[in-house]
Amino acid sequence: MRRKEPDSCGFAAALQAIGGKWKTSLLWELHLRPYRFAELRRLLPGVSEKVLTQQLRQMEADGLISRRAYDEVPPRVEYSITPLGFSLNDAVTVMSAWGKHHETWKSHRKAA
Repeated sequence: MRRKEPDSCGFAAALQAIGGKWKTSLLWELHLRPYRFAELRRLLPGVSEKVLTQQLRQMEADGLISRRAYDEVPPRVEYSITPLGFSLNDAVTVMSAWGKHHETWKSHRKAA
């Protein structure tokens, strides 16, 4: 039986927070401005309502985004990024730059 070791470097926790097909895209969109659910769904073609709801809930539980429900008829809910989410977005941007660099390296390697 495997014993679960603590994540001493923190990388596994970071990957868990952004793991999921749509989380990095959601994080990127929400850093621009708050969005309503339907707006996010339109911004991310291919995401189902179920998956979008799940990933928004997970991100809210992880403290990356906040959900604000307005007491109106019809009901209105907006999602926005938190300071913690902004800090993760900084890390994701660096990872994105590395990924682009790596893809360029791979394409040059294949051409040689």
